[in-house]
Amino acid sequence: MSGGGIRGLGTGTRLLDMVDPKQLRASDGDRERVAEVLRVAAAEGRLDLDEVDERLHAVYAARTYAELEPLTADLPGPSSAPVRMDGVPPAPGEVRSRGAALALMSSFTRRGPWIAPRRFNCLAFWGGGTIDLREARMLHGDMRIRALAIMGGVTVIVPEDAEVHVTGTGVMGGFDHSAVGAGRPGAPRIVVTGFAFWGGVTVRRRSRKLKRLPAGDGD
Repeated sequence: MSGGGIRGLGTGTRLLDMVDPKQLRASDGDRERVAEVLRVAAAEGRLDLDEVDERLHAVYAARTYAELEPLTADLPGPSSAPVRMDGVPPAPGEVRSRGAALALMSSFTRRGPWIAPRRFNCLAFWGGGTIDLREARMLHGDMRIRALAIMGGVTVIVPEDAEVHVTGTGVMGGFDHSAVGAGRPGAPRIVVTGFAFWGGVTVRRRSRKLKRLPAGDGD
């Protein structure tokens, strides 16, 4: 019996040896590690924004190591420099992990091609604010917005393909949960939380803004 067991083990080992390791299934953790390498490469200016978006899509669609390997084959080891909208590393302090905005009987707006921090806190007191993420770049792949609306309002506009979670609460006010839902693979994850008193926080999905072509293009 022991001999049969040994022979069975040997057969199994030989079968495993015949399997190409690159054809083994990749885990979610494997995909996240590759995605982080790509984000760092974008932060260093090694990949432009279109390239990193294309490769991130491929990362989250990959099923095996063989499909993941080519996505970082032309990249060196990771670093930590952030990136500007034009793909050039910004000056120190230009990109922060946290951001904030205040509307005190006034208003604030964050829109256009801006680099969104991982954490963003905002307060609207007798005022209003707009946070438009359709052209924002989230190098970390996620963003948490903490909104406090007191007799005021905050509007958050998210890309239609984003993963969105809304966890805020309201007293004589409210948080809009209509935009909650899953996004496409590789899309940013956005969490909106906070508190509304006699005010409201509205979250809306909108299609990404199209890049404007220079005059004469497309004729």
